[in-house]
Amino acid sequence: MKSVLLHIHEDHGAESRLQAACDLARASGAHIHCVQVTAVPDFVAADMYGGASMAPAMMAELYDIDEKARMRVEDRLRREDVSWDWRHAEGDIVRGLLSAASLADGMIVTLPSGPRKELADPLHLAADLALGGRTPVIAVPQDMKGFAVTGRAVVAWDGSQEASAALRLSVSLLELAEEVHVVTVEEAGKYPFPATDAPEYLARHGIKCQFHTWPQDGRSVEAALKASIGVLKPDWMVMGAFGHSRLREIVFGGVTRTMLREVHVPLLLAH
Repeated sequence: MKSVLLHIHEDHGAESRLQAACDLARASGAHIHCVQVTAVPDFVAADMYGGASMAPAMMAELYDIDEKARMRVEDRLRREDVSWDWRHAEGDIVRGLLSAASLADGMIVTLPSGPRKELADPLHLAADLALGGRTPVIAVPQDMKGFAVTGRAVVAWDGSQEASAALRLSVSLLELAEEVHVVTVEEAGKYPFPATDAPEYLARHGIKCQFHTWPQDGRSVEAALKASIGVLKPDWMVMGAFGHSRLREIVFGGVTRTMLREVHVPLLLAH
């Protein structure tokens, strides 16, 4: 990856995102695009209950918060050995980030950690960005101290289009990893696919990997994947996002939804 988008927002995940961007940039020689989107509150934009009358004071406060965040991040980046620039936009955060990511190789955001209870909790953006664009999303835990890009990586593989997209888009980072493990979960009744496709694809890129067929043992796929993470202890993980519709995952649960909320390692997601 040579161009990464860093979501700038003053929340509990700001430091871990910044650290991840710096670690990734140093490991791969990437340029960091800092993107800050000032979101106009919906009720102000729609002028509900006279919201427009409060707009100047409210927007002034939002700009002040964003300006302080910008000063803090810029001061930090000047002391880091990385290349970076700054972009600012107004409006919807997801649309703003997707627009800015059109020529980015990855977007760094924060993993959700449960319902938002206060303004300083990170925004839940990973799922919307993975579904809404073609740029892979790198979602990191909000308390992460560093992104060990060159450490151990795990690829969750099921032969789907989503898993294939994630694998293709992660090659440049997998080339940096000291160890790569490909994990496929045995699923009863699952459509057949050549389980060795992923290792063969990586081998053609000069990436050696260890291949694991993980038994389901009566568990859900996500439970089996979580078990593999507990054993392999990856520094980061690659997986396809939302092989089923997002609505179905919200209603019935699913692999992506579980992994986003319950796995505390950086995830590279693509749809």
